Amino acid sequence: MALDPITSEIIQNSLQAAADEMFVAMKKTAMSSIIYEVLDMGTGILDAKGEIASSGAGIPAFVGVLDKAVKVIAAKFPADAVKEGDVFATNDPFYGGVTHLNDIIVAMPVFAEGRLIAWTANIAHNSDVGGMAPGSLTGEATEIFQEGLRLPAIQLVEAGKPIASVFEILKVNSRMPDVLEGDVWAAISSVRVGARRLTQLADKYGVDAFEQALADFMDHGEKVSLAALADLPKGRYELDEEQDDGSIFNVKIEITDEKFIIDLRDNPDQSPGPTNSCRDGVMVSAQMLFKSLTDPRGLANAGSFRPIELLTRKGSVFDAQEPAAMGFYYELELRAYDIMWRCLAPYMADRLGAGHFASVCGTFIGGIHPDTGRQYTIIEPQVGGWGAAAGRDGNSAIFSSFHGETYNCPAEINEARNGVIIDRMELNTAPGGEGCLTGGRGVVIDYRTRSEDGYVTIGYTRSKFPAWGLDGGHDGSSNYVRFMPVEGEASAFAFISNKKTKPGDVIRVVTGNGGGLGDPRDRPREKVAADLRDGLISPETARDVYGYEGEA
Repeated sequence: MALDPITSEIIQNSLQAAADEMFVAMKKTAMSSIIYEVLDMGTGILDAKGEIASSGAGIPAFVGVLDKAVKVIAAKFPADAVKEGDVFATNDPFYGGVTHLNDIIVAMPVFAEGRLIAWTANIAHNSDVGGMAPGSLTGEATEIFQEGLRLPAIQLVEAGKPIASVFEILKVNSRMPDVLEGDVWAAISSVRVGARRLTQLADKYGVDAFEQALADFMDHGEKVSLAALADLPKGRYELDEEQDDGSIFNVKIEITDEKFIIDLRDNPDQSPGPTNSCRDGVMVSAQMLFKSLTDPRGLANAGSFRPIELLTRKGSVFDAQEPAAMGFYYELELRAYDIMWRCLAPYMADRLGAGHFASVCGTFIGGIHPDTGRQYTIIEPQVGGWGAAAGRDGNSAIFSSFHGETYNCPAEINEARNGVIIDRMELNTAPGGEGCLTGGRGVVIDYRTRSEDGYVTIGYTRSKFPAWGLDGGHDGSSNYVRFMPVEGEASAFAFISNKKTKPGDVIRVVTGNGGGLGDPRDRPREKVAADLRDGLISPETARDVYGYEGEA
């Protein structure tokens, strides 16, 4: 059927509003600060086949997970087997979960006029789902069984009634059972809100019009992408890049009038540790880069990504096979995204700037709260410096490209809810990122612990090889943690698991500056003077790097 453009536009905007309402519902009902403060989550609406139709706010990489998860759920529970009020979940990257076990995807089928018309879904990071280490993340894991409870596309709610035994299994496997249960119920409330809105929408305009609007909008997304693809420089591009551990990652990208082909086959075998990604995860990285090149401000749907062709090799770090550990998958997806970006940046200076700090810098601090006697876990992605781009300096203290629309947890919340004191939170003024246009600044944050038997786990990349500069701009600076115990010597590291802490120990997070763009000696004198005045550079850097001899 042909649908008039006004009705189609109303339905599409209503889908966006519903996805955003789902996001707000989850934010306001979740129990973990990683969800309600940091907003480490995403929401979306999918058609009956599981294709993404509209996305709410949240982490870009998370929104790209939802279609892949729902397709697995829909294949296991086909349309003639699901009922109104059913709710499903998965968290296993080998069964549609895409990411790691902490991230639970909750999905609900939507019905109108007696037939399945769509799915609503969300994803969020949960504080503890069991496993060998508090917080369910450790660099010591060698197989996924050690990382927590696996949910291989299961049913949580049947016809509106929760399956009590499933919830009991969830709770008994977590060190924070009440928090996990509360966050799962927040996710259920979110998909129910979305389902209600979609049913109302289909009842108002008719199921046929609803489904036609979704199909039309996906076709429109494809047309927009193909039109933008025509303006990109055609050719075949390749990059090799050494990683912090000495391994070499390779990417080949071919751009034609109709295809955006990414080849990641020539990469190392999957890691024996938890730094692996599944193929679907790397596809999310490809989708994020493609969207930023073709239609960065437009809405995303399945049609937007039809021109992408991804090539991977089974058993490699970018297509790991069961039972590989996957806890730090996000650093691998970021590495994939960043090498794609770096590969194309020299040829697309109007669209891609210098490198950013390019690590989630996941910081996990926990223990027994000294005031309440309860287990707490801080799960803190960190902000850092972005690279300079055409016409402007890089942004300071912004989340990585992976995390997008998230926030740092306020010091007041961390101090009230968790067993730490925030002694310092300031910009990183260490050298790095100098250029005609400068890279943005990372941050320095001091967490002072209060717990008697606490721990810290971190997993940072771009520690040995910082953000890359462009066209003569200097590289940025490194991501790392400096641990300063009350007793003993201070030490620095970028990857460590379950390091014991005592009251008064300081965990200093240092995130990197972004890369610079252009020769530093071409930077306008007044900007160098302002940087010097604001304490962003030292007099020595002003003189030796920028050739500036004046006063601040």
